[in-house]
Amino acid sequence: MADIIPTPPVPRVPVRGGGTFPVRRIFCVGRNFADHAREMGAAAPASKAERGTPVFFHKPADAIVTDGADVPYPPGTNDLHHEVELVVALGADAPAGELSRDAAQALAIAYGVGLDLTRRDLQGAAKAKGLPWDTGKGFDHSAPISELVLAADVGGLEDRTLTLRVNGAIRQHGALHDLIWDVPDILHALSKLYALKAGDLVFMGTPAGVAALVPGDTFVASLDGVVELGGRITG
Repeated sequence: MADIIPTPPVPRVPVRGGGTFPVRRIFCVGRNFADHAREMGAAAPASKAERGTPVFFHKPADAIVTDGADVPYPPGTNDLHHEVELVVALGADAPAGELSRDAAQALAIAYGVGLDLTRRDLQGAAKAKGLPWDTGKGFDHSAPISELVLAADVGGLEDRTLTLRVNGAIRQHGALHDLIWDVPDILHALSKLYALKAGDLVFMGTPAGVAALVPGDTFVASLDGVVELGGRITG
């Protein structure tokens, strides 16, 4: 039986060295840097033993905006915020059930850097009423992302840092060794809730320094020493 509408294109992210990564789902992690948790008014764990359970939310796969493309200022908000994040690309399906840390890490085929754009006023209003805050996070063009770099070419992440510059000035800078939950921790936790598949992306959370973007702003996000993402907010 024929489709009654044209088949939507699969969102794809370029991969350094050639090829593309077709995106299935985008998982996001909230409050994964203690300094950001505190700036958002949440308690931060004093130790790994006290860190509790990660907070997850989603963005639609077609929210991605690839490197260099303009990002339109979204409707419905007067307070668009940037959140620079490590992005993990999964290259294999997970077996059913809870993954070990080693098995979880083995799913990561590539890394990039992205922005979790947030309609902060909508998110704040929903949180104040105890309501879901999907409209603050999962909107069109809310996931700018760099090209992906194969994990084998990146190596260890512990000594890497994230930086975001807006109009040439540093807005955010954080070290990945300060993640509350690292990559295998997050994939292990996700595996208890979802069937992870090749094509999934995970935005890993942001360090402190989130702030507003306005039309005309330019940004450069970097996973330092690995890859950069550039773009411009348009009206």
